Amino acid sequence: MPGYRRPIRIPASSLPPTLVSFRTSRSIRRPAQPQAAILTHLNAAALSALHEEQRSITLTLPVPPSINHQYATVNGRRLLSSTGRSYKAQVGQLVWIRLAASPHKAVLLSQLQSSALALSIRFYFTSALRRDVDGGLKIAQDAICEGLGLNDNRIIETHLYKHVDRRNPRIEVVLSATSLA
Repeated sequence: MPGYRRPIRIPASSLPPTLVSFRTSRSIRRPAQPQAAILTHLNAAALSALHEEQRSITLTLPVPPSINHQYATVNGRRLLSSTGRSYKAQVGQLVWIRLAASPHKAVLLSQLQSSALALSIRFYFTSALRRDVDGGLKIAQDAICEGLGLNDNRIIETHLYKHVDRRNPRIEVVLSATSLA
C-alpha cells in the first residue's frame, strides 16, 4: 500500500499528559509529522532527565541534631559532639548507598568534583517554631560533602526551605554541579 506507514506503539505512561488523549487504535493511520514531534518531545525529555541525573544527587536524610547538640566544650575548646559525629557518619553511609545505586556514579562524581556546586535543602520539622532553618545547614552540608569526598567551600549557591511534617521529619537534599556564572 503506497503511503501506508506502520504505526509506532508508544505506551501511554511515557507520553506527556496532553498527548495521552491523542492515542489512536492500530487500525487508524497517523501522519508521520505528529509521530516525529512526539518522539522528539520524548527524546528531549529523556535526555534532559538523564543530563540532570548525571549532574546532581538527590537524597532524603534524617534531620540533623539541633545546634545545641552538635557541639561540646572540652577543656575550653568547641568540638563536634558524639551526636554530631554519629550524624555525619550516618549521612556518609547514606550518601554512598545512594551513589552506589546510581547507574551514572562515575560521571556524577566527575561532574561534582570538577564544578562549582549548588545545594538545596528542604527541612521537614515536627514543629514550625522549635527549630531554625539554618541550624542544621552546616552539619548537613559538611556531612554530604565529606561523604562524597568534596570540599564544601565549592558550594556557591544555597537554598533552604522549612516545612512541617509531624509524622516524618527529614531533610530532602539536592546537590548539583553548576556553572560559575
